[in-house]
Amino acid sequence: MKDIGKKINWEKGGGLVPAIVQDADTRAILMAGYMNEESLAKTQETGKVWFYSRTKKRLWMKGEESGNVLNVVEIKTDCDDDALLVKARPTGPTCHTGDYSCFKETPGGGELSTLFNTIQERKETMPEGSYTASLFKAGLDKISLKVSEEAMEVVHAAQKQTRERLIEESADLLYHLFVLLAEKKISLADVEAELKKRSK
Repeated sequence: MKDIGKKINWEKGGGLVPAIVQDADTRAILMAGYMNEESLAKTQETGKVWFYSRTKKRLWMKGEESGNVLNVVEIKTDCDDDALLVKARPTGPTCHTGDYSCFKETPGGGELSTLFNTIQERKETMPEGSYTASLFKAGLDKISLKVSEEAMEVVHAAQKQTRERLIEESADLLYHLFVLLAEKKISLADVEAELKKRSK
């Protein structure tokens, strides 16, 4: 991860800069905190979000007690180099209240983002009795086969069945495709970035 600590105007904020954490996939704002040079360095080194606590006068990693860590995707500075935007993927609720966001944000992005986030959560927790978890346990070959089967069912529904059946089979295909993407550690944001490149 690129070291951006040298760009920051640390003196302006007395050694601290505000850091806004944004969900890399949904773009919802998750939380805000403060970083000093050391916490930023640990964030870049570990890939987990670290802050400096102004009350406890120490570094702390988000999720060090709850386990709901924030996995860093990208860090940017603002135009004045005195604030940070941290794009991350949460492994659970970000707020200590159990909410997804400290700002009462929702995952957003519609049902597709919600579905993808649920699939990623199942991959992390692997709950008993979960069909999604069973696919991850079965591995890439099984998941790939399911995508192929669902794609054929979409084609069949389009050619031979009703509009309602085509909608249902399309939902099945999207679900299994999302499982495949999650298995390969590809996010919706990655796919959106590719689509954005093609739209230019």
